[in-house]
Amino acid sequence: MINIGTIIGIAVVVALVAIIASGYVKAPPDTAYIISGLRKKIIIGKSSIKIPFLERLDKLSLKLIPIDVKTEAAVPTADYINIQVDAAVNVKVSSEPDKLKLAAENFLNQNTQYITQVAREVLEGNMREIVGRMRLEEMVSDRQKFAELVKENAEPDLAAMGLDVVSFNVQNFTDSNGVIDDLGIDNISQIKKKAAIAKAEAEKEIAIAKAMADRQANDARINSEREIAIKNNELDMQKADLQKNADTKRAEADAAYEIQKEEQRKTIEVTAANANIAKEERLVLLKQREAETMEKSLDAQVKKKAEADKFARQQKAEADLFERQKEAEARKFETEKAAEAQRAKAEADLFSKEQEAKGIQMVGEAEAEAIRAKGIAEAEAMEKRAEAYQKYNNAAMAEMLIKVLPDIAGKIAEPLTQIDKITIIGGGESSGVDSVAGNVPAVMAKLFESMKETVGIDLAEVVKAGTYDAKVNRNITINKDAADNIADIVEAAASIEGDGADI
Repeated sequence: MINIGTIIGIAVVVALVAIIASGYVKAPPDTAYIISGLRKKIIIGKSSIKIPFLERLDKLSLKLIPIDVKTEAAVPTADYINIQVDAAVNVKVSSEPDKLKLAAENFLNQNTQYITQVAREVLEGNMREIVGRMRLEEMVSDRQKFAELVKENAEPDLAAMGLDVVSFNVQNFTDSNGVIDDLGIDNISQIKKKAAIAKAEAEKEIAIAKAMADRQANDARINSEREIAIKNNELDMQKADLQKNADTKRAEADAAYEIQKEEQRKTIEVTAANANIAKEERLVLLKQREAETMEKSLDAQVKKKAEADKFARQQKAEADLFERQKEAEARKFETEKAAEAQRAKAEADLFSKEQEAKGIQMVGEAEAEAIRAKGIAEAEAMEKRAEAYQKYNNAAMAEMLIKVLPDIAGKIAEPLTQIDKITIIGGGESSGVDSVAGNVPAVMAKLFESMKETVGIDLAEVVKAGTYDAKVNRNITINKDAADNIADIVEAAASIEGDGADI
């Protein structure tokens, strides 16, 4: 069982906690909390504990208190002029500990209206005192000084109550005799007088400045016109010199132009002549290349055309077969479903036209591919020929020379075919006919020697290219066309010798 003493102890603790919690207070920054009783404590913007039943809590506001201070009756100034003063003042309970204690003694548990009334009476009395110590003109002309004097005079009295003067501003000075207005009129007159004098002085200075400016402007204009005349004269002289130099340069330029024109004409004529020669040389070379290219092109065209025709026939046959199949399917479909005959026939016709179009398209593509392949073949042939000429150099040149040797031999022997009758006078070991017939081989031998000296190719060695010594020891190789040309040359030479024997 729980001990009764323990329960009592817990209850006492809870009670103490409740009492302490009920005594917790926290003061805002604009209010002073005054705790009195067992102790005296003032807190501002802090928290504390008030012992219940033994201590008391009072509040005192620290907010600004605006006060309108007016002198109820006219107050004579130091120069015996009765005036009334209206001022706006802000006071507050001081937060300084000593002054706050005085404020607590004087205003604790009092409302703001009470503090305002007390402060207004103190301020009004001090304001009357200062009015009696100052002259009217001094107060009106320097309100700040008047306000500072009243504030300094009233602060000790308010401080004894625990109050601070935050601000003091004079709103207005008034009198029943219009003295203040007269002061204003006098000031206005003085200001107008000064303004008129200043205006006259300004106009005078303006007139003087304008006259000086006119004179300076006239002098400047005259000087400017003189300078312009001098500059124009100098300009005319410079223009004359420039014109003279320009005429001289123009004459020199015209002469140089004619000389240059003649030189250019000569250069153009020489260049044109060289161009014509080069053009003729290029034309010869171009014709040779065109002949070679035409030969290869014809072969490629024939082959590609045959392939294209074959492909076109295949495509047409496939298209015809497909069309016949579709027509059979259409007829079968018509027998099975008569109701859908018209629709099926339309679809079959449409499909047939599409296939026909596809066939035409494929034929066009085949022809385009053939043209493209032809161009590629021609380009590859030219590329291979260039590579061959570059790679085999002398062999290629020899091949070209061998190709034209039959024609050369024919041209050499051609005069012999025109001989109708030969009369031989004298004789020797060999007959005259043998001498005439042997002229062709002799000319060919001279031709071989000339080619060897000019291009460095020994055709005699090339002719022997089929021998074992040429292929193995000398590394001479010719293609089939070259070999055929060599055979033609040999045959031509043999025929020439035979004809000579018959003459």
